[in-house]
Amino acid sequence: MYQSRNGQPRGLVRAPAGNEPGLRIRPLRVGFAVGLLAVAAGLLAGGAHAPVAEAAANADTRFEATERQRRVSKLVSNVIERSHYRQSPINDPVSSLVLDRYIEALDGTRSYFLASDIAEFERYRYKLDDAVLAGELEPVFEIYNRFQTRNQERVDHAIALLDQEPDFTLDENFVFDRSDTPWATTSAELDDLWRRRVKNDALSLIMADKTWAEAREILAQRYERVLKRTEQVTSDDIFEIFMNSFAHVFDPHSSYFSPRNSEEYRIQMSLSYEGIGASLQLVDDYVTILNVLPGGPAAVSGELKANDRIIGVAEGDGKFVDVIGWRLDDVVQLIRGKGGTVVRLQVLPSGAAPGSPETIVSLTRNKVTLEAQAAQKEVRTIRRGGRDVKIGVIDVPSFYQDFNARAAGEQDFRSTTRDVRRLIEELRAESVEGLVLDLRGNGGGHLSEATGLSGLFIPDGPVVQLRETGGRIEVLDDPEPNVAWDGPLVVLVDRYSASASEIFAAAIQDYGRGLVIGQRTYGKGSVQNLYPLDRYAVGSDPGFGQLTVTIGKYYRVTGESTQHRGVNPDILLPSAIDAEEIGESSRESALPWDRIRSVDFGGDATVNGAVEQLVRLHDTRVGIDPDYQALLREIEAYESMRSRKSVSLNLEQRIAERDRLESERLARENARRRAHGLEPVDSLENLDEEEVPDAVLSEAAQIVADLGTVDGTYLSRLKETAPKDGEKTL
Repeated sequence: MYQSRNGQPRGLVRAPAGNEPGLRIRPLRVGFAVGLLAVAAGLLAGGAHAPVAEAAANADTRFEATERQRRVSKLVSNVIERSHYRQSPINDPVSSLVLDRYIEALDGTRSYFLASDIAEFERYRYKLDDAVLAGELEPVFEIYNRFQTRNQERVDHAIALLDQEPDFTLDENFVFDRSDTPWATTSAELDDLWRRRVKNDALSLIMADKTWAEAREILAQRYERVLKRTEQVTSDDIFEIFMNSFAHVFDPHSSYFSPRNSEEYRIQMSLSYEGIGASLQLVDDYVTILNVLPGGPAAVSGELKANDRIIGVAEGDGKFVDVIGWRLDDVVQLIRGKGGTVVRLQVLPSGAAPGSPETIVSLTRNKVTLEAQAAQKEVRTIRRGGRDVKIGVIDVPSFYQDFNARAAGEQDFRSTTRDVRRLIEELRAESVEGLVLDLRGNGGGHLSEATGLSGLFIPDGPVVQLRETGGRIEVLDDPEPNVAWDGPLVVLVDRYSASASEIFAAAIQDYGRGLVIGQRTYGKGSVQNLYPLDRYAVGSDPGFGQLTVTIGKYYRVTGESTQHRGVNPDILLPSAIDAEEIGESSRESALPWDRIRSVDFGGDATVNGAVEQLVRLHDTRVGIDPDYQALLREIEAYESMRSRKSVSLNLEQRIAERDRLESERLARENARRRAHGLEPVDSLENLDEEEVPDAVLSEAAQIVADLGTVDGTYLSRLKETAPKDGEKTL
């Protein structure tokens, strides 16, 4: 889902059947409401209209819990205590962990709170469990109110520091990784930290050829915007941060979603929404068009362009609401609405000065499909045995399904399995001889799509086992009656491939249907249940949001869990992702690894017998492949930088270091180019990033081409599993 190529794993969704009380679903990125709001900031205008939340007027506002939040707190704690897989009571040890996680969520860089604040919060260490259970949330908002005060103090100090130009000749540094640093004991310590922080911000601009006067103006505007965003925080934002701090104590994937973020989740899971079809971003207080989506109302009208600024929104023939300076997600909520309804926008065209005449754009909301986030295909040509071999590549960014369309009886509802089956049919028409399924960065999605996609490649049989809270084990079988692809197959994964991706990769590996190559996967082997909390509300008070609770674990057909350990590739390929920092094994509250009994699944080890020969071919090829070797050198350079926790604040030293790093990267790139007979580039600025090849994907295509030729027995076995005469193959 959200930023799937770089974000955390999504988890699993299991579509409800009949009167099933909830669906199993994935959580959003680890973290808290701040992260969710950042995601909402990049989301597309569409969906259901919702009232704009009231924002804090200024930093002196003292937030308090609402009655609705008190009720939600009691409901969430009850559901987690009753349904979570751990079956853990909400007690003092839980309270202690919640306090630590909440403070970390607010001030993970230890740049705002003082040690005296932290000591004062200790009085809540063994009270937050009772607070959540009883809905008595005063400690939660007391802690945030203190954070709000400290935030105001720090940003005011940062702005004041801009009155004097820093001395960039001093030999000092800025520690940017403060996760293990003690809390500052005095305001003077924080003042010095922020002096260095502001100096680092300024130095970065100076290195980008800004004068001090220009840098000062840019930073003043930046810090003022930080203050403004802080003033727009709502009590619902704070509540969501805290409830996620509470839920993540039980495991990293149990999460609370506010009503607004529940809608964002639905959009991403279905890859469709009702709206105008435009991506929005906030630029200097203006909601700005990032891009217009093909096929949406905005694209059809042709009246909106990238960098146009929306300054007012009106529903139908209603009055315009001035939205300059608003939070982006509040503006998105105004623009969203039911399909077939009209929204009018006051637009300041790109490049026009503030105060220039605006244009009025009237759009009828409609269903928009997020094509860029759906499965995509390409064809690569590999030279083998004196001839060209076509290899199909299908990029699967998530396991999505438009459940609402399916539940409504629509015959052409969108899903990963349906899209991939169609793409395979198109690739067959192009005479491809091998297939790569690229699951890198795919954090998961619908469980039914994981089993459905597996069924496109394996014969009938079990795909995955589920064990729920009470110990009941359910075996899920391949739901697809016909194999869609019976040729050589490679599944490409990395550390961000998680959950549903791991179910699919494990099934392909266990059945011996193809090879899994790349990096060890994330290791998320848990299942979540979605609880729409409004259904538990007494009366007509809406807006409770929804909760995902981990209610089970899934296991391979061999009985082994992927929890913590993930899926180990048959052939290891390089990745810049640090497996020690990313993955379930790095999460404090993650469920443990275990195993259950295997099931009969009729796996075939034939393909495994080809691995040794394939590895020899792979090693020989990549040893002389300029692109692959360049990638290895890039990763090595990146890893040498990754361990750093500070940067120099001496301008001369920073420039020298930047020049050295750029020179080294330029040398690596030109070595790669010369190996291909290409002209070297004079600077990195002249390098088109699109020219830099995906060496890992290229090697994956080579491996699947090898797979189709190294083992005749393997090819014979594939023919045996192919559909018989009279059977329809799509």
